[in-house]
Amino acid sequence: MANLLRQEIAATADLVVVKVGTRVLTHPDGTLDNDRISRLAEEINLVSELGKTVVLVSSGAVGAGMSQMGLRQRPNDLAQLQAIAAIGQTHLIETYDRTFRKHGHRAAQVLLIADDFDDRTRYLNVRNTILSLIEFGAVPIINENDTVSVEELQTTFGDNDRLAAMVTNLLRAPLLIILSDVDGLYDGDPADESSKVISVVDKIDDEVLAVVQQHSVGLGKGGMGSKLKAARIVTVAGENVIIASGSKPGVLSAILRGEEVGTLLLAQGKTVSPWKRWIAFSARPHGSITVDSGAHRAVADEGRSLLAIGISRVEGEFVKGEVLSLLDPEGNEFARGLTNYSSEEVRRVQGVQSDQIAEVLGHRPYKEVIHRNNLAVLVDGNST
Repeated sequence: MANLLRQEIAATADLVVVKVGTRVLTHPDGTLDNDRISRLAEEINLVSELGKTVVLVSSGAVGAGMSQMGLRQRPNDLAQLQAIAAIGQTHLIETYDRTFRKHGHRAAQVLLIADDFDDRTRYLNVRNTILSLIEFGAVPIINENDTVSVEELQTTFGDNDRLAAMVTNLLRAPLLIILSDVDGLYDGDPADESSKVISVVDKIDDEVLAVVQQHSVGLGKGGMGSKLKAARIVTVAGENVIIASGSKPGVLSAILRGEEVGTLLLAQGKTVSPWKRWIAFSARPHGSITVDSGAHRAVADEGRSLLAIGISRVEGEFVKGEVLSLLDPEGNEFARGLTNYSSEEVRRVQGVQSDQIAEVLGHRPYKEVIHRNNLAVLVDGNST
């Protein structure tokens, strides 16, 4: 059954990011399910025939490596785990590519680490590369580079959920589809037969997260909590997310026909600009600044720059041009921005009037510590 809202979202989503998790792509023993990957690749091809462009964020490298090496248990040693991922990544891409080639497409491997999102130049290079792959008619398949980065194997991106959200924001894709091993977000314990899938979530707030915390082992790696946190990154940037079961045949086509599949998490407010998406959701903060109530009001409510006089505390070590978290007097993050001064300089001028900065530092290249054009304000989860 389709509804008008889902049909409209599907119709306007010309670029779709699809994230598929390890549990969808592997057998119960952790080894790769080649048939499942082939079916997914067939579905992606069908979606492309509808005039949609798909970028795939795919887990499964470790499972593929286990299959290749005949392992029945995931290694615990980090070096061995990275080696297995390296072996498996080749097989994973080849499995996708084998199916895509039947339809005149190719699979293109894109391996990323967190630093690629921190550095603005590298961030834009990644975006340009992915868009060029799309122009060539290839299907970008994105994963974290497990062979050089310990973070993905030890939770930084969160089983690729957060990575998928960051890629969605990078490309400004109107829709992120997260294919999971469950049918969507339930209103109770998924093991309880009386629980039902929530069709639409207007806003991912503390009440929604509480449902997950109450009926799961927590907000850990790869669970529904991880998916909701990733979805919040996308929805507050102005795009939509659908969480659905990846084990059901034809799920992508059904979603893009506007059928009522899984849980739809609706976009919040206006679309955020690419520059502020990077500041708010992609680059990792290198420190924090706590401000007084006046500065909080000026930045959050009046859209003004952050001045030194409103700063009450500085945490961390950072240099000019790095992203910082802005905290209100209660310690809650309400904004992020690029600093005009180093941590040492900010500590020296905090609480000082702008026209006195030169006296303290011996120079005053900027009157603002963070200019409003380089600020992304998070108000009720929204970035502006």
